[in-house]
Amino acid sequence: MGAGHAHTLYRHGHSPVHRLPPHCKLVAVLGFVLVVVSTPREALWAFALYAVLLAAVAAVARVPAGFLLKRLVIEVPFVAFALLMPFVVPGEQTELLGLSVSVPGLWGAWNVLAKGTLGVAASVLLASTTELRSLLLGLQRLRLPPLLVQIASFMLRYGDVITDELRRMSIARRSRGFEARGVRHWGVLAKTAGALFIRSYERGERVHLAMVSRGYTGTLPVIDEVTASRTQWAYASALPVLALGVCLLGWTV
Repeated sequence: MGAGHAHTLYRHGHSPVHRLPPHCKLVAVLGFVLVVVSTPREALWAFALYAVLLAAVAAVARVPAGFLLKRLVIEVPFVAFALLMPFVVPGEQTELLGLSVSVPGLWGAWNVLAKGTLGVAASVLLASTTELRSLLLGLQRLRLPPLLVQIASFMLRYGDVITDELRRMSIARRSRGFEARGVRHWGVLAKTAGALFIRSYERGERVHLAMVSRGYTGTLPVIDEVTASRTQWAYASALPVLALGVCLLGWTV
């Protein structure tokens, strides 16, 4: 199961976090996210402690804060949604910066921002310390349905190919004097999306035929068998276990 070149999210390193088996890190991140989601939104201090735990992991992994913050930009749509909640959610009103906002909406916005940011940060740390190929092997080790692993593998392998195809189509449009400047040009963009879908589908058929001609029967061979020792599992479980302790305190204090 190959993965081509390293993804831009991955940061090469030799830290203890980098050396952990991928399936250990996947379980740790999933456990951490589940704990964060289960934390009551009123426990503000708990989310601060979660952020400290992630900062500690980033320090051990030698992932710079700037590298992490730049990749958190992916959650901007969620931030925009959260900022609208105080104005659209019905309920008791209060004054904030001279504006009348909903109290339930404020709590909802905080809930989305805090838990979403922590979840995205944990995912970025996982991607920063684990190669894509290793992630696929980790999913396979965790007994994820083989078909889903294969789909993920092809998505990662051909994502850049499809992006390149779209870039060439965009260059072809611009070379013919086309620039999308308004609603009138949406039809052209829709046709571009349709053409890209057809080309991707045809490429998928050609790849499948090539695989079948080389003996593909529905499963891909496992090149490397990823294993983990008890010590590695113990290191990986430190993050979700500590987070669980914070969560339990959040429900009791």
